[in-house]
Amino acid sequence: MNKVKITSCYLFNNLNDNELKSAISFFDCKEETYKKGELIASPDKLPKKFGLVLSGCVQIYTLDIDGYQMIMATVLPGETFGESLSYLKKEAPIFIHALSDTVVMWMSTEKLREQKIVTECDKKLSYRFTSLLANRALSMNDRIQILSKLTIREKLIAFFTEAVRKYNAYSFTLPFDRSDMATYLGCDRSSLSRELSKMQKEGLITFTKNSFTVHKKADILMNFQ
Repeated sequence: MNKVKITSCYLFNNLNDNELKSAISFFDCKEETYKKGELIASPDKLPKKFGLVLSGCVQIYTLDIDGYQMIMATVLPGETFGESLSYLKKEAPIFIHALSDTVVMWMSTEKLREQKIVTECDKKLSYRFTSLLANRALSMNDRIQILSKLTIREKLIAFFTEAVRKYNAYSFTLPFDRSDMATYLGCDRSSLSRELSKMQKEGLITFTKNSFTVHKKADILMNFQ
């Protein structure tokens, strides 16, 4: 199982060896391995720490009043999840499961909560954690923008805009299948597939399964500039 280095995460990026050792101690880092499909957390058993995905893929979802899944996030290697819940020690009606064989590094926020900020490295880590939370808020705003669109075409344009910015490329592979994509966008799977086919015929996108290329054309172009 190939793992990314923890330095691929913003919290640990560009730290020297001594700072990295200090950071691992500061966050009390512990690795756990999960099998594909394994439930990592549920509303009655939420983790006390937040996670950094080192390999594999994690999906976070909740259930609506009819029991249908509502995907909140899909977390890839180098990305984190659960920071706010860990820091605030809040309960939440969420489920977390492994989409593939996955390694998660769990990290504690106790020193941050107790304001045990002593060294310059501690200050740096505290600042980075705060920045991480701020970026998470911006990311949630992007999701709201997608869900607020009225038509599937508008949702897809907003979604692809976010994807291009996230991957910094016009070609990318999404970490979920068509069914999960429909759930994430809040629309019907069949209607989504029809709209994707229309966009491909119009030359706006090309795709094979979950690999997409967005083309710089007409009404979609202005959304990426």
